[in-house]
Amino acid sequence: MVDWNLAVATATRLVRPGPDVSADEARAVVAELRRHAKASEGHVRGFTRLGTEEGHDTPVLVVDRPGWIRANVAGFRELLKPLLDKMQDRRGNTPGSAVMGAVGGKVTGVELGMLLSFLASRVLGQYETFAPPTRQLPAGENGGGRLLLVAPNIVHVERELDVDPHDFRLWVCLHEETHRTQFTAVPWLRDHLEGEIQSFLGETDVDPMTVLERVREAAQSLAGGRPEAEEDDGGRSLVEIVQTPAQREILGRLTAVMSLLEGHADFVMDGVGPDVVPSVGEIREKFQQRRAKGASRLDLALRKLLGLDAKLRQYRDGERFVRAVVDEVGMDGFNRVWTSPNTLPTKTEIAKPADWIARVHRRTE
Repeated sequence: MVDWNLAVATATRLVRPGPDVSADEARAVVAELRRHAKASEGHVRGFTRLGTEEGHDTPVLVVDRPGWIRANVAGFRELLKPLLDKMQDRRGNTPGSAVMGAVGGKVTGVELGMLLSFLASRVLGQYETFAPPTRQLPAGENGGGRLLLVAPNIVHVERELDVDPHDFRLWVCLHEETHRTQFTAVPWLRDHLEGEIQSFLGETDVDPMTVLERVREAAQSLAGGRPEAEEDDGGRSLVEIVQTPAQREILGRLTAVMSLLEGHADFVMDGVGPDVVPSVGEIREKFQQRRAKGASRLDLALRKLLGLDAKLRQYRDGERFVRAVVDEVGMDGFNRVWTSPNTLPTKTEIAKPADWIARVHRRTE
């Protein structure tokens, strides 16, 4: 159904080269990122009051853009396996299915590769938890994931923003280390997210004609082909429009969780920042401006089409939620959010933190 090797090859071939650095500079950047990742453990653990003194058993991998691509293809391959198996069974032994499958797999592989080539030059770091462990992609002894730091992208952004490179690298590590702490200190979080993703994929209509019809309607809506498009669909991306009602409900829960995780990481990096990153104020201001404006008109268009604007909103809305809850009930009160899936905020509660506080912190007179 998907030619995964072709996806990797396509993305690696199309991805833009990273910034010009000498071999000595590259080694120095990698070494510094490793040091900052290690130092960030204590900073994040002390600020969030999550995790243990023993630290993490998950590795830190400083990668280049092709390395990030390979890791994410491995994760996609694992996550999508149940859906692709279902689609394969649905197609069965119909005449010409083998030939169509081979052609379709290559087409899908190229499309996925093109998408990953676009993203690979933008991601600064990631906690990857779904790909199975391999020699090139080791994981923790207890089945955890791995922290990826994309060195060329970090160097590119620090140069573009014209900020202190040592401060910026530590600032990025604080954000990504928070994600590693979230998943290692909250054992049920990974399985919960995977369950929601599999539920979302399980609702996917595997009938090609139905999918094509939905895509056609979505394209007409985005192009203004239907009079009601602006009113009904104008605020949604192509990805959102082609979903079923059940998928939108699941996506609402996933959006709330991702807003929490991203907002928490932003809150932590800025909370720790003043004590360990002298120029954190300048970095945050310039980075926020970069997030808001995008790199170009093409970049803005692709962000909208792929729903990446929603991710930018997750940082903003999630950070506001975390800040409001901590201000009201303190860090220990906020940390009740990690008790179970039932204490995670809903999408509505992300926008109204007081509702989450009222639900989770029920107080008797």
